[in-house]
Amino acid sequence: MDHLKKHARLAVTLMLTGFFLLSLSLAWQESTTEDEKAHVPASYSSVRFGDMRLNPEHPPLIKDLAGIPLQFMSLSFPTDSAQWQTGVNEQWSIGDMFIHQNDAEWVMFWARFPIILIAVLFGFCIYRFTKAFAGTVAGLFALLLYVADPNVIAHGHYVTTDLGIAAFIFLAIVFFVRFLRKPTLGNTLLFGVFFALAELAKFSAILLYPYFALIILAYALTRPKSDTIHDSHFLFAIKQLFSYTFKYLGALVVCFALIWTLYFFNTVNEPGIKMVETAKDFFQQDNLPAHFAIDTVTSLSGSGATKPFAQYLLGFFKVFSRFEGGNTHYFLGTVTPDASPWYFPIVFTLKETLPFLFFLVFGGVYTVVRIVKVFAGKSARTWHTVISHSIQSHITQYTMFGFVVLYAFVSITGNLNIGFRHLFPIIPLLEVLIAKTVFDFIRRKGFHGEHASRVALTVLAFWIFAIPVLAYPSYLSYFNEAAGGPKNGYRYVTDSNYDWGQDMRRLRDFVDAFNACKAGTADPATCTKFADIERYPPINQIHTAYFGGANPKYYLGDKYIEWYADWGRRSGWHAISATFWQESLYQSNPTGKLTYRWIVDGGYPLAWHAGDSIFVYYVPPSPGIE
Repeated sequence: MDHLKKHARLAVTLMLTGFFLLSLSLAWQESTTEDEKAHVPASYSSVRFGDMRLNPEHPPLIKDLAGIPLQFMSLSFPTDSAQWQTGVNEQWSIGDMFIHQNDAEWVMFWARFPIILIAVLFGFCIYRFTKAFAGTVAGLFALLLYVADPNVIAHGHYVTTDLGIAAFIFLAIVFFVRFLRKPTLGNTLLFGVFFALAELAKFSAILLYPYFALIILAYALTRPKSDTIHDSHFLFAIKQLFSYTFKYLGALVVCFALIWTLYFFNTVNEPGIKMVETAKDFFQQDNLPAHFAIDTVTSLSGSGATKPFAQYLLGFFKVFSRFEGGNTHYFLGTVTPDASPWYFPIVFTLKETLPFLFFLVFGGVYTVVRIVKVFAGKSARTWHTVISHSIQSHITQYTMFGFVVLYAFVSITGNLNIGFRHLFPIIPLLEVLIAKTVFDFIRRKGFHGEHASRVALTVLAFWIFAIPVLAYPSYLSYFNEAAGGPKNGYRYVTDSNYDWGQDMRRLRDFVDAFNACKAGTADPATCTKFADIERYPPINQIHTAYFGGANPKYYLGDKYIEWYADWGRRSGWHAISATFWQESLYQSNPTGKLTYRWIVDGGYPLAWHAGDSIFVYYVPPSPGIE
């Protein structure tokens, strides 16, 4: 371990450099994902025009950062289109126009570049914080867990809010704990700044408002009273609570001032009436919450001073109405709009790496054992003192673990089952807690198995490192070995867990390589992956059911034929996204419409994959098939 301490800087540099280069490679290889189709045009237009009419359901911070590099490119934007001029919630159609009327691959690469920088800097922050918290080697271990997590790699370059909210919630918690330990003016201001950054990253950070208040209550009421203070314990606790509450309110003032400021620059040129039109489109229900949302946005949108909060609240109302409404999704052989409390626990277990799950269980068991030992033999009368001392001594662990429990509870009991990515805010917190617990275990007094533990940890660290190497480039579609790996993940869940549109460019490359091999113009080494190619005709046209943000016509040209399951049986080549495949086969079908069951029942084998998420079939001409 001393060797690692000596070369810690080199290890950090190598890990972050490798992560950075891998992310750059993936940013170039992968096509536009479903949500990026909306986020990228919103990123450009918010910065360029000071107008947030696109994608108002997300705060602007991450999108603004993604939009900055695009300002240095010569890009056309459809400001003259009816969708921009008079349309409402046209982010998807404008996204298609904006991305694909320019050079889509360069637009996506440069929009993704700031997200990669956030991911790299966040990794460095995880290392520095864990180093100060648990030691240098623990910091290196936490960083390894982060950079080698296939899920982090997968989302570490997408223009979405998922990686950003994880980073800024982590930093908000770090500076909140610093504020608790030493509530100076400087720490209060810093806490307010990072609190604002979290709130400006994604609306799920709203959980921090009551959560921080609850932690302040627990911390203030358990503060030890010095013998030099003559107040009663009750009066001392009340004074502490009042002092922390007052300073917390000061941090909130800083937070909301920064929220207003960024929203001001993002809405300075947006007509207030556009916000009202969007609110009326979003909230069409005839109920009190919908009327309240529309009335609030209408009353605030008429003034330049209050318009930023009109946009902020519009997004807030939209997100939480969607959270209540749910979403249709495929999960374990069913297609339903109803959430399952098993969704996130099962998806987490299937998509996280096995070493991570081992350390999570080990850390949990070890922590419970330690807690039992602390309370063993102590009378109930002393429990208050023990708990108070524990909160004061371990406030970092309590704050991090408490947020993990709160966020997991809200996710599990909510009605929005979208994907593993929605658990991102708790992943880095777990990585830090795991690193701290593992090295507390190894370093504990009277432990005689330190050497064996270090050997076992080294073996597991190599396993952690090997996982992304062996999984390349299947990171979004990654499922652990117990789940059957990336090729089988679609059997459990789809959407952003597996198939988000990332493989359209790979489908184009597949078609080009296949046709070159058929024509005899390709390197023979390239053609070895096409087994029995003689059995198949060239791909002159391909019936495509694509789920994602890319435009298939842009990539496939005249070879592209849009075709979905219920449009009829067709001979020839078919490319089908895993999401559409599973939803077609497993959703309720009371009207008996045509599904992809005809391919299964016809015995047509899966010919190839494009990436992992696009299935390629060939259906030969036969009676009953056009």
